[in-house]
Amino acid sequence: MCQRFSMAAELPEVQEHFQIERVMYYYRNRYNISPTQNIPVVLQQNGERILDEFRWGFIPYWGKDAINADLRNVHRNPAYRKMVDKQRCVIPCNGLYYWKQEGKRSYAVRVVMKNRSMFGVAGLYEIWRDARGEPLRTCTLVMTDANPLIGEFESRMPAILSPENMARWLDERTNDLDALDPILIPHSAAEMHAYAVTPLIENNRHDTDECIREMDLNRAWIKR
Repeated sequence: MCQRFSMAAELPEVQEHFQIERVMYYYRNRYNISPTQNIPVVLQQNGERILDEFRWGFIPYWGKDAINADLRNVHRNPAYRKMVDKQRCVIPCNGLYYWKQEGKRSYAVRVVMKNRSMFGVAGLYEIWRDARGEPLRTCTLVMTDANPLIGEFESRMPAILSPENMARWLDERTNDLDALDPILIPHSAAEMHAYAVTPLIENNRHDTDECIREMDLNRAWIKR
């Protein structure tokens, strides 16, 4: 399960990387994104790519995959299948956080691309309405099997998309889960790097670049 990630890059870089044509909210760098917070989301509407803001985590919590949609459950859950048909999005990231367990202690780790580039994760979205009928836009990350690097921390990882597969995932003309299955695969571990970071990311009130700085392991040990 992925419970923390970062998305920190200048807006023009984000627009170029994800081929964004319209920005619908006030974008800012995020170094410590956690569930229930608003996150950047890329949508395609009428052939146009849009950067918008959605809440991370479905409401109501009708399944344990409210923040992460396990690909195995996507196949079994009719609600997920409906979203795959018409409610696909891409969630921009530039780092994933995990905790590495060593004995009775663990430390926070950030997983990034070796070239420090941004990447897009396959996502699904849903629009819920509260008791007053007000819309609440929510999303989840699609998970697949972990690669050997992330397998040190978890058995599943976000389904990272190449630029070509990002276009396929966002293509409004595609509504067949079986046709999209082949692109929801583990990303190459050889292209990724993990390093220890400060335990400040445990607290979602900390959202500065201090969260992504590499830290000496002697200082990173924490009790959990």
